[in-house]
Amino acid sequence: MTDAVDKIVEQAGGRDLSIRWFRKQVRELGELNPREQLREGKLKTRPVFGKMNFFMYSPKYKDNRKVLPYYDRFPLILPITPVGGANLSDGFMGLNFHYLSVPMRVKLLNVMSEYANGPMDEATRIKLTWNRIKRNKMVQPTIKRYLMDNVNPPFRVINADEMMIAVLLPVQKFVHATEGKVYADSRRMVNTARRPV
Repeated sequence: MTDAVDKIVEQAGGRDLSIRWFRKQVRELGELNPREQLREGKLKTRPVFGKMNFFMYSPKYKDNRKVLPYYDRFPLILPITPVGGANLSDGFMGLNFHYLSVPMRVKLLNVMSEYANGPMDEATRIKLTWNRIKRNKMVQPTIKRYLMDNVNPPFRVINADEMMIAVLLPVQKFVHATEGKVYADSRRMVNTARRPV
């Protein structure tokens, strides 16, 4: 990530620190520019499955508020599956953590970490499938489809040891709605979600 975020990871030193500690460190960073997050770190032209990814996005239906009432221009996603084949020709499905309030993001990340192939470090991958996660109510407001034609690479890859910091970063960029509206809608979805069969 950026030098400031790398410093937080270094200060943590692999210790199991509280969310409060991480939030305090992130607050001390001040205002963060999403584009800066894309300039540093491991960059790819396609999403990396099993890891979180930041990228810029301009949806196909961004001007049609009946189809897409609001959207996030700078998603933080954990990709689940390609759409249209392994070559991502039609894009991919993923969980965009920005649609949840920070406490809900942390809860969802803790649940997703149960699917990790080892300790949460640089080499870790989170092995997700729709069948594994579809019954979790917190997934419902976060599941989104991203069309590759509307993605603005690069993808900034977030390793497992940086994921907690990434979910705490205030870099969501919602269009046509406030964060409060998005989080209220997401809470409503979580509280009324039916379990898929």
